[in-house]
Amino acid sequence: MALIHTLTATLGTAIRVLVHSNVFISLSATSVAVSTVLLASLSFDPIPFFIVFAVTMFVYSFNRLTDFAEDRRNTPGRATFIGRYGRLLLTVGIVLYLLATGVAITRQIPGAPAMAIPLLVAVLYSVVGFKQILLVKNLLVGLSWGLIPLGVGVYYGMLWSTDVLFFAGFITAMITIAAAVFDIKDIEGDSEAGIDTLAVRYGPRRTRTLAAAATVVVSLVVVSFVLVGVLDPVSLLLLAFTGYVFGYSLVATPERGPLFYGFVVDGEHIFLALVLLGWNSLLTGWKSLLLS
Repeated sequence: MALIHTLTATLGTAIRVLVHSNVFISLSATSVAVSTVLLASLSFDPIPFFIVFAVTMFVYSFNRLTDFAEDRRNTPGRATFIGRYGRLLLTVGIVLYLLATGVAITRQIPGAPAMAIPLLVAVLYSVVGFKQILLVKNLLVGLSWGLIPLGVGVYYGMLWSTDVLFFAGFITAMITIAAAVFDIKDIEGDSEAGIDTLAVRYGPRRTRTLAAAATVVVSLVVVSFVLVGVLDPVSLLLLAFTGYVFGYSLVATPERGPLFYGFVVDGEHIFLALVLLGWNSLLTGWKSLLLS
């Protein structure tokens, strides 16, 4: 029992470090790029994955410092971690961001000037104060994440592909929903800071209901697009993702710890990438078996 307790505590600590250091959310964003490549049947290339990881590390490290006052009320554990390592993490984020920008410029990647967009979004969100406006905060986060599939599309010269465009819209919608659910844990701090969110205005129960209902609507859109032939049947795997979001939307409460939101909620894109990778591996195995 002592060994199990020790292993559990060690695992919990490791997860907290991954979450609070923004490494986990950066891996989650990178997973969106991986899912885009898989859904659009593109070849794997580490460059766009590195760029997404680097940009996310920078943006979230910047955001953690600018939101430090709210975090002290909403997530004191994360605030303590950021108080100790926040400046170091921001330095790492800046270095990664500059490296990613340098790679985009030297390799003459189309759309390299768009590397300035993440910095603009970070400033609008945390410094200008867009996060204080009802739904604008959620939409800004959703649109920012929706740029990931579009960026992958630009990199591969497939921006106007139906798969890329639909997945960008899908990610925008689902991240907007997730951001609304995420606000449930921040009701007390957001209310004191004057940040207007669905959770502050309508409470956790209505926010959960709205998030779950919106997830059902997105699921129906996916099914409809497959039925009319706009999307390939493989896109039905996105229903595993919407099911995941629907599930955590129903059980989100202010009392749940930051690891529920920082690991379970933010892990949704890693979950989708694993589902798609599993399906892709299964198909590859079947083809090999048939050809042998």
